[in-house]
Amino acid sequence: SLRLRSVSGTEAEVSRRPRILFLADRNILADQAYNSFSSFPDDALVRIKPNEIRNRGRVPTNGSIFFTIFQTFMSDAIHANVQETPAPLAAEISTAYEPAKFNFGQYPSDFFDFIIIDECHRGGANDESNWRGIMEYFSPAVQLGLTATPKRDVNVDTYRYFGEPVYIYSLKEGINDGFLTPFKVKRIKTTLDDYRYDTDDTVVEGEIEASKLYEEKDFNISIEIVEREAKRVNIFLDECNQQEKAIIFCANQNHAALIRDLVNKYARPPLSGAEGSKDPFYCVRVTANDGEDGERFLREFQDNEKLIPTILTTSQKLSTGVDARNIRNIVILRHVNSMIEFKQIIGRGTRLFDGKDFFTIYDFVDVYQHFSDPEWDGEVELELCKTCGQNPCICEKKPPKPCPVCGQRPCICNIIVDPCLVCGKIPCICNKRKIIKVKLGNGKERQIQHMISTSFWSPDGKPISAEEFLSNLFGELPKLFKDEGELREIWSKPSTRKKLLEQLEAAGFPKSDLRILQKIVDMEKSDLYDVLEYVFNGDYVAMTREARAKAAEATLFALLNDNQKEFISFVLSKYIESGIDELEQDKLPTLLTNKYQSLEDAKEILGDAASISKLFVEFQEYLYKQEIA
Repeated sequence: SLRLRSVSGTEAEVSRRPRILFLADRNILADQAYNSFSSFPDDALVRIKPNEIRNRGRVPTNGSIFFTIFQTFMSDAIHANVQETPAPLAAEISTAYEPAKFNFGQYPSDFFDFIIIDECHRGGANDESNWRGIMEYFSPAVQLGLTATPKRDVNVDTYRYFGEPVYIYSLKEGINDGFLTPFKVKRIKTTLDDYRYDTDDTVVEGEIEASKLYEEKDFNISIEIVEREAKRVNIFLDECNQQEKAIIFCANQNHAALIRDLVNKYARPPLSGAEGSKDPFYCVRVTANDGEDGERFLREFQDNEKLIPTILTTSQKLSTGVDARNIRNIVILRHVNSMIEFKQIIGRGTRLFDGKDFFTIYDFVDVYQHFSDPEWDGEVELELCKTCGQNPCICEKKPPKPCPVCGQRPCICNIIVDPCLVCGKIPCICNKRKIIKVKLGNGKERQIQHMISTSFWSPDGKPISAEEFLSNLFGELPKLFKDEGELREIWSKPSTRKKLLEQLEAAGFPKSDLRILQKIVDMEKSDLYDVLEYVFNGDYVAMTREARAKAAEATLFALLNDNQKEFISFVLSKYIESGIDELEQDKLPTLLTNKYQSLEDAKEILGDAASISKLFVEFQEYLYKQEIA
């Protein structure tokens, strides 16, 4: 949604182009925005970086569209490197600090005409934020806040600052309108989703509570069982296409490192050997602590022309800001308690890409329940303030008091400069409880069982079970044909078959979903016709594509000459291998060139274009004759 803050300013200068600032809290967001404007002249775009400010001794001013992060603006010219952590700064702009000492203060307060604040629910809009002063300093500009978060108590200051959204576009609308990619959910349950200590198992490290039942929330935080994680990794690798890009969300950075190693150990992408992926960068970890290597891996992952890295593991870093269009799989191996974060994680897979009909969510931790929450697709009504009767509250807020211990605001009590004298770490980890590491008893890993259930995207914007999808499809089919004979007649011709598939998609049953259903009902070797017939008539016994093709040949080939037989035999081999798509009318030129090298050569052997097209259309009727089925 968009949130717009209108401000009154001086009369705009008509002698210059407007100056626009894109402001974010992470470099990846600023970089992505900058790269998206690549069609603009180079002298119009400015990426404000701290090192360049230090080298030049001043901020850049020549340009029309400026991109930076809050942290760069909050630094002074002597700092060479800026981390994505705000410098201490109080919100009282007039008394607590002098803007001129900071990079943003080198600009006149009316320098920018329009400011876009990305992910505006984080950082600047919050009254307590260290970054609020920047936005107040540039108050003469029109400020536009962008956020995908719903209206909640936790970010009510965003609404207080920007006001009500000027435009809201929901995930459901985006998917149904074709601007975002729909998704499927695979819910995976195993017999080791929880754990109680067994004397056959070995405690490798730490002290275990023998009677305690360790649940999902405990794994990889207080207890680690590598065999359990290996099983989950293997389930995912068995289910997915290992050439497709994926992000795996893990409990923490150590867990992300473990999952990375397990994926590289067990993955068998094409061209790999018996020992797993031969490329050590097939799966890599990208977390806040991975620095420039992590950023480089992320850039390469975002490049749709590159296949490596194929899979990223992360904990928190990639839940927002990753614009990778070709992500096909989202794997969730950790609890996600926040609806905001859940939406952001799902959003990583919704980017459109050629040939990407849907993406798949692999849910190992029951985040599926979030789809039933009223917040999933829409805003939840919040309670009104009991004093002013408004939401957000408009009561006058008293300025925060300084910390009673250090006397500073923000508090600096917990800012530790020197490493601990004992462990040498910042922060100290002396008293941090070690994670319990358990090795399962001999043979137990092979005994772990699992169950997978698939969900489909419904037209009303929520995932539904395969049973519900099947039931809905059963109710829709009688609207499209009256009996088996009419379905066979429709399906026998490429033009009417295409129209039927378009009608099914418009009703919420796209071909991609029908293919998933085909797999669920164990008809992968059959025709989509058999799937529809099975749903329409539960007593129907499906044929394999190979059996259907052989039955058609027995009747059809008696009517064809040798050249025609050879071509139709070639087409049927492709049909058996790949399915109904090979029989579409627009596939004919490809089939001809694959068989005869060129269309001209095909015409010399089979006759003119009209004759070839007639042969291609009419032979399909024999595939679906009643006596064959």
